Amino acid sequence: MNRAPRLLDVVTAHRRLRGRVRTTAVEASGPLSAESGAEVLIKWENQQVTGSFKARGALNTVDSLSEAERARGVVTASSGNHAQGLSWAAAAQGVPATIVVPETTPETKKAGARTLGAELIVRGSSYDDAEAHAWTLAEERGAVYVHSYDDPRIIAGQGTVALEALLEHPDLEAIVVPVGGGGLISGIAVAAKAISPQIRIIGIQPEVSAKFGASFAAGHRVDVPYRSSWADGLPGDIGELNLQVVLEHVDDFAAVSEDSIAEAVAWLARHHRQMIEGSGAVGVAAFQQGLLEDLRGKKVLTVATGGNIDADRFAAFLQR
Repeated sequence: MNRAPRLLDVVTAHRRLRGRVRTTAVEASGPLSAESGAEVLIKWENQQVTGSFKARGALNTVDSLSEAERARGVVTASSGNHAQGLSWAAAAQGVPATIVVPETTPETKKAGARTLGAELIVRGSSYDDAEAHAWTLAEERGAVYVHSYDDPRIIAGQGTVALEALLEHPDLEAIVVPVGGGGLISGIAVAAKAISPQIRIIGIQPEVSAKFGASFAAGHRVDVPYRSSWADGLPGDIGELNLQVVLEHVDDFAAVSEDSIAEAVAWLARHHRQMIEGSGAVGVAAFQQGLLEDLRGKKVLTVATGGNIDADRFAAFLQR
């Protein structure tokens, strides 16, 4: 399947993953609702297998491989969470996995991939450097390259986040989604818009890496400079298939400051007793920065996408 996924693909993924990944909790946030004027719910994907939503798309993809493809093994590049998700999914099926990560990847994410049995290679200072090396390895080894976001099987798996939430809360009026390469927001948009066409889908990126927001505003792919972020899983390139889905289904983007990301991580720890990485806290940061005023009075879901944060960084955020 090289086309954009549809609701049927998300439903198929949901059935495939049932009982093998966690149906994560959705919790109403009284404090954030009071601050923002919206009825805010948070889906705790930090409690997912491997600590992030990435396990969904990874397992859906590995399950979709033929026996011959599984024997050849899988290769990917990742800023961390996809590395752990694919390592876990490959190990579950006995598939050899090689993961290439940039030097900036947090140690907790590197350790997670190694513990799950993947061959871990650290290469380059950015996700783009790691991805270039991973493609070369896949070609040299004849392995299957599993893209971390620009793959319809990945997108369909990530879309099960929205399907779960809407089965529990069919009256949601908006979903606020952290955005890196676009796999999660694409899957959520495909599922949510098919179920509830009036629902609003809003992507959140760090100000220092807002390539998707710029491309969305332009209506086509544009290049913008980007720097490292406290939301370390989000900076980098964007997917062509993801952009196609986003331009068709997503309503808006907003960009948050680095200070607001750190403050949101600490806020989530204090008010909800949840350890959330910077990438998973940008939705909360957007509310607290006053970027989502048009959602006042609406029932809104945001996704805390992962909890794989280094202890030293987490402690530093709490002391701010």
